[in-house]
Amino acid sequence: MTTTTLHAGLGDPVHDSQRAFRAALQALARPGHIQRIGAPVPGVPLGAAMAQLLLTLADEDTPVWWQRTDAQLAQWLRFHTGAGVAELRDAQFAVVLDPMAMPPLEAFAQGTLASPEFSCTLLIEVRSLHTGPLLHGRGPGIRERAALRIAGLHDRFWSQWQANHASFPQGVDLIFTSGDEVLGLPRTTRVEP
Repeated sequence: MTTTTLHAGLGDPVHDSQRAFRAALQALARPGHIQRIGAPVPGVPLGAAMAQLLLTLADEDTPVWWQRTDAQLAQWLRFHTGAGVAELRDAQFAVVLDPMAMPPLEAFAQGTLASPEFSCTLLIEVRSLHTGPLLHGRGPGIRERAALRIAGLHDRFWSQWQANHASFPQGVDLIFTSGDEVLGLPRTTRVEP
């Protein structure tokens, strides 16, 4: 007989999920503006923002693709939210913990012209949201331009992002996490050097 330890979820589920949801909305509505999300979830080997976002955004109708197969993490999320595990192309959310080895953006669900909302949102844990190469974001939610300094992405990532932006209204949306910080990058945002 095998015993599995399921770790805790949100300490204060109502208020913590409201705070995380507001931070995610603000991050996507105001690309380039870093938001903070609460404390780490005890015993869970994910950054504070990643764990809290998963517990807030996932549910039984949003299957999740895990870059690294970790049955305990998938079971933890399913226990707390009902979210099942999905194949790459069927996922509503994708958890990327090693952005240098992630699949190309076009490999994820892109939605259709009639239903762009059926695309995937990638949750990507990066080394830092403050020390990467300086890039500028432009588009809805940005007054003139927003400085982006995301560290830990592959060199070809930004050319993939340009193709993703060009396929609007289809394409993926991104939420970068680092520790307790979150930065959103919706498909409407252009990124330039």
